[in-house]
Amino acid sequence: MDLQQRVSVSGYVLDAAQVAAVERLEELQGRRRGVYLHGPVGRGKSFLADALFEVLPGPKKRVHFHSFFQELHRRISARLHERGAVAKAVKELLGRAKVLAFDELHVHDVGDAMLMTQLLEELQRRQVMIIATSNYPPDGLLPDPLYHDHFLPGIALIKQMMDVVSLDGATDYRHLRGKPRSRFETGEIVQECTPPGPPVELEVNGRAITALGIDDTKVWFDFGDLCEKPTSTQDYLVLARRHDDWVITGVPRLEHRDREARQRFANVVDVLVDADVRLTLVSEHPLSEILGGEVRDLDRTASRLELINTTG
Repeated sequence: MDLQQRVSVSGYVLDAAQVAAVERLEELQGRRRGVYLHGPVGRGKSFLADALFEVLPGPKKRVHFHSFFQELHRRISARLHERGAVAKAVKELLGRAKVLAFDELHVHDVGDAMLMTQLLEELQRRQVMIIATSNYPPDGLLPDPLYHDHFLPGIALIKQMMDVVSLDGATDYRHLRGKPRSRFETGEIVQECTPPGPPVELEVNGRAITALGIDDTKVWFDFGDLCEKPTSTQDYLVLARRHDDWVITGVPRLEHRDREARQRFANVVDVLVDADVRLTLVSEHPLSEILGGEVRDLDRTASRLELINTTG
């Protein structure tokens, strides 16, 4: 099945910008060139990147950028004084994969920028084809003018290894709500939702995570327990396999929380979307206030939560 056929079986009708992007991706598919697909949120970047990934021959691996980077950091730290620590960590994470799909690539931290450059060098050495989506064009990565120059070698590698494709159609598909197409989309944002019973301690990856209550496969968490304590994406993956209906209470305005808490919340949403878990957020604030203010890198989270937003 080629890319055009893979897109067609989805049942979606593509707009002009998406058609142009598909035609460009088909050209690159034949050349086995990497792809950097960027544009505003809600334009279908992940959908088209997933379609391209599906039609490419393996071995291949698809990851969310932040989760992959978090695990890469952990594995490098575990062998900090070994020669070739980055190469060994990448080998462990990729295995035999010759195609790597990154969803939601972004670089705002100078430390991550330096590591990202090393990662790109290693992927180039291993001749891995990269499919990446991002809300930023390559030159917009690490936008802070104080540090941007530190990532110029990484930007040069992105342009060398990948063809840059823009998807910037006029329609933001987050706002075209129809019948839910997934279990996740049946969720909601409400002001009240009472847990069913006493809190319980859940054993996850060797640590205890507090749940406010459990009712069969439905679980209640407090935002603070889930996102303001040292939980990880791997924890959320385990919990998503156990429980297919989540309620998160006490969701605050994220501009009043630190970067780590905001990133954990974004990771929770990503995991639940991918696992097709129903999500209810309990908050005194509408979504526009939860995600409002001077908060970076939550465009994808906003796009996904628009699917369950019933409060404005």
